[in-house]
Amino acid sequence: MLAPYYHPNEIEAGCDEAGRGCLAGPVFAAAVSLPPHFHCPELNDSKQLSEKQRNRIRPQIEAAALAWAVAQVDAPEIDQINILQASFLAMHRAIDALSVRPTTLLIDGNRFKPYLGIAHHCMVKGDGRFLSIAAASVLAKTYRDDFMTRAHAQYPDYAWAQNKGYPTKAHRAAIQQHGSTPLHRQSFRLLG
Repeated sequence: MLAPYYHPNEIEAGCDEAGRGCLAGPVFAAAVSLPPHFHCPELNDSKQLSEKQRNRIRPQIEAAALAWAVAQVDAPEIDQINILQASFLAMHRAIDALSVRPTTLLIDGNRFKPYLGIAHHCMVKGDGRFLSIAAASVLAKTYRDDFMTRAHAQYPDYAWAQNKGYPTKAHRAAIQQHGSTPLHRQSFRLLG
C-alpha cells in the first residue's frame, strides 16, 4: 500500500519523469500535490499499470489533486544539456507551473537539482512507495505517450504508437532504414 505522505502537515508535491531512456521525443515530468484523504486503490507506479489503467486513473488524479502540472524538455534541449539535467529541468518546469506552492518535494530517484526555496527528499523507487509520486508517474507517462502517439501520425515509419520512442529493435531498424527525425535525440546512440 502506498503511503499518503512523507511528512504530515506539509504540502507535498510528488515529482517523476517519463521517457528518460527513449531515443526520440521529449522527456516529460509531472508534479502532483494530493489532498490528505485521496483515495484511488488502483494507483501504483505507472510501470506496474497497463496503458488502460493509467488512462483511467489520470482524470481521477487531475480532478482530485490540490495542484498538478506536466512539463517537457524537447530533444534539441536534451542534446544540449544531457538527459539527466533535462529530467531535472522538466521537473522544475512542472513545479513552476503548480497552482499551489508545495513546502516539500518528493522526488522519484536518488538525485535531484535543488529547487530554490523548497526542501526535497529523493526516494529510490518512490513511485512504488508514495501516492503523490505514483500520481506524478502516471501523469508524466500518459502525457508522454499521448505526445508520441500524435508524433506517430507525422512519422509512421518508426512505430511510435507502439514503442513510444524507446529503443526497440523495430525502432532502431527504422532509424537504420529511414534516418533520424527532428524528434530524435542526436546525442543518444540511435543505432545501438
